[in-house]
Amino acid sequence: MTLDLAHYPILAKANTPEDLRKLPQEQLRQCADELRQYLLSCVSKSSGHFASGLGTVELTVALHYVYNTPFDRLIWDVGHQAYPHKILTGRRAQMTTIRQKEGLHPFPWPLESEYDTFAVGHSSTSISAALGMAVAAEKEGKDRKVVAVIGDGAMTAGMAFEALNHGGDINKDLLVILNDNEMSISENVGALNSHLARLLTGNFFNSIRDGGKKLLSNVPPIKEFASRAEEHIKGMVVPGTIFEELGFNYIGPIDGHDVKGVVETLRNMRNIKGPQILHVVTKKGKGFELAEKDPIKFHAVPKFNPSDNGLPKSAPSGPSFSNVFGDWLCDMAALDSKLMAITPAMREGSGMVKFSQQFPKQYFDVAIAEQHSVTFAAGLAKDGLHPVVAIYSTFLQRAYDQLIHDVALQNLPVLFAIDRAGIVGADGPTHQGAFDIPFMRCIPNLVIMTPSDENECRQMLFTGHKLNQPAAVRYPRGTGVGAAIEKNMTALTLGKSRTLKQGSKIAILNFGTLLPFALEAAEQLGATLVDMRFVKPLDTEVLDSLQSDYELFVSLEDGAIAGGAGSYVGEYLLSQKYTNKLLQIGLPDQFIMQGTQQEMYHELGLDSEGIVNKVNAFLA
Repeated sequence: MTLDLAHYPILAKANTPEDLRKLPQEQLRQCADELRQYLLSCVSKSSGHFASGLGTVELTVALHYVYNTPFDRLIWDVGHQAYPHKILTGRRAQMTTIRQKEGLHPFPWPLESEYDTFAVGHSSTSISAALGMAVAAEKEGKDRKVVAVIGDGAMTAGMAFEALNHGGDINKDLLVILNDNEMSISENVGALNSHLARLLTGNFFNSIRDGGKKLLSNVPPIKEFASRAEEHIKGMVVPGTIFEELGFNYIGPIDGHDVKGVVETLRNMRNIKGPQILHVVTKKGKGFELAEKDPIKFHAVPKFNPSDNGLPKSAPSGPSFSNVFGDWLCDMAALDSKLMAITPAMREGSGMVKFSQQFPKQYFDVAIAEQHSVTFAAGLAKDGLHPVVAIYSTFLQRAYDQLIHDVALQNLPVLFAIDRAGIVGADGPTHQGAFDIPFMRCIPNLVIMTPSDENECRQMLFTGHKLNQPAAVRYPRGTGVGAAIEKNMTALTLGKSRTLKQGSKIAILNFGTLLPFALEAAEQLGATLVDMRFVKPLDTEVLDSLQSDYELFVSLEDGAIAGGAGSYVGEYLLSQKYTNKLLQIGLPDQFIMQGTQQEMYHELGLDSEGIVNKVNAFLA
């Protein structure tokens, strides 16, 4: 699907940054307007990240106009905001395929374009990567410029400040653009963000500066004093102070939607030596009123009609696993005043909006700080509170040391509600929850549960919350199978599976929500089906009882095979010198690209057809 370029006469001339740089500067305003409209048309037809890109249109145009990309390095943080960048870098005609199977990657991806200088998808990596490139550029000696673009939400993460601290110390030529729109995905939180927002939206500094200048400008003896006073006030209150103290020259804030002003500022800064910070103020959702008013809702959108007064309502379906978690959290907090729920900036995605409203004193959004979220939970647990950390599988990777050292080593009762485990779909390889079972399974003291439906999820959350040790419940993105959810909560027996179907010769051991596929496959194969429920502790009793009667064990999991639940089964069989064959079905040893969950299940052989084919091929 392509869009008629007759509606975008200036943008049509700018298929690449080199073409863009041939435009007279006075046409950039129209180019930006057309780019914003093109983005709106594309995403409304394809679905995808939306509000972030609308806010960076002028900035993107200015960066590619001033800098000699791709020779000059441009690194985006996270990449939600990089759709305009993709449009201007030769991928305009493919934009309606973004986030679809075999379509454009949802985030900057070097294998897709030389303009995508660094693969991103997780927050707060841009400054570190850019600093490495700046060191390489200096050694290369060809006057290559390096620019990192990071949002104020991503700036709440510790990794960004680690990079700033190092960058100011080694004093390399680097420009960091702080794209300040007062939003990440959810509303930003934290002292730094509050400080920035308060200063930039208030009149304190501007009124003192402008009023003082007017009052004193015609009094010669005091003129120099006024200038010094302005600098003193600036040093006390302007958000640049913290960056200056870290060794960066701070410039701004400037209007990020004034393309002419941004171009001229970038030109002035292009040849300044040393580490620089340019503070650019933008509006998330700029140019589309509905997205401006509700940037959280319009962060990522389905296909929609721009002329409608909102997004289409999805067809009625069962609750998502995130909703099941959110409801359980509210029910549990009503019974347990010591329950403390923590999220690293994913309130909406993790289903915690209702809880944050009903139990504000038990709710903590720690910003994009996964490491802190886990050790903060450990501190709560150490002194008798009952913390629950709601975190995506792919983001828990960022807090692995804290999971081991601060929670498991001390055997602290922290419950991890791991959302987006397994195949997530359109967000692709940066967000697939492939690795949580392998990286958690080797950690002592940690109980790992894999619910197969919504009710199992609720009961396992309760089970983990009541344990006096670390526990994790992993569940996927999207809705369940429609299982009836029991209001009463019952703790499950640790390490106890349930046998759902009796068969012969083949025993399928299911871990998690691929159970409907396993049931269909078991019917076709005449196999026994065991829903294992627990990865750790593993139900070795059921394996002992089955081993003498079954030729083949088949483990099934929505996670990496290498080191996964099936590997645990294999380790146990070997330890007992059992001779049963074992077929492990799960995610292969590769990064899984974007596509719908159903498409990827089919491609990877995780649906019922794939399971049957793999078993028959193995036996053949």
